[in-house]
Amino acid sequence: MAASSTVSQISVARTEAGAPPRHTLLVRITHWVTVLSFFALLVTGAELIVSHPRFYWGEAGNSGTEPLFRIPIPASRGTVPSGYSYTMPDQNGWSRYLHFEAAWVLVITALIYGLASLLNGHFRRNLLPAPAQRNWPAFRAVFARYFRRGPPDAGEANSYNVVQRLSYLIVIFVLFPLVILTGLALSPGFNAAFPIVVTAFGGRQSSRTLHFFVTDLLVIFLIVHVAMIALAGFWSRNRAMITGHIKSQPYQTKERV
Repeated sequence: MAASSTVSQISVARTEAGAPPRHTLLVRITHWVTVLSFFALLVTGAELIVSHPRFYWGEAGNSGTEPLFRIPIPASRGTVPSGYSYTMPDQNGWSRYLHFEAAWVLVITALIYGLASLLNGHFRRNLLPAPAQRNWPAFRAVFARYFRRGPPDAGEANSYNVVQRLSYLIVIFVLFPLVILTGLALSPGFNAAFPIVVTAFGGRQSSRTLHFFVTDLLVIFLIVHVAMIALAGFWSRNRAMITGHIKSQPYQTKERV
């Protein structure tokens, strides 16, 4: 009998009861607490910028000082020169209070996540790139698939690719510590207890300027992160971050009969 080729749909979905979780409970909880805290920090931080949309370098800076740069928006205080003939509503009071409250929630969450991830091997097991991935061809292959808008590899259902791993490591160990420290450097109480931190950043106004730029980098990461989630399957990836499990997608293979 002559052999013929037929195409059949074979599902590789596993039952969630027997599959290991894509994200542990600790990762899921700290992820969503971080999301809420970061959103609160963005909203309140924008209000604080509106109160004084000028940035300086060094220890001192005020309305009578030439700024390093300015954001071309009207201020919420009439004493701040902005080039506009009107002022925005002043929301500095509640936004400053909520900003620092959300910042402390983020700090505590980051400490819990970081300590637990060191103890349980999460960083080493899930975020540190494998030796075979630490080369340019591995990075290039991932970027090539991104630019083609191709679907994620089958292995990414339960693991991160090398670009994701490196990005998360930079955010966790570089950007988040910087945004937290530069923000804390703006607190008079923190300055009194740890003046060396403010000195290391070049002064309070330098800390505020650096805080603004690091926040911009985190926002860029957030936009790219959400775009990659949408490319991989927005609802399935968010479901995995809520329940811990992700359902594998069917793929096509050929059977000979």
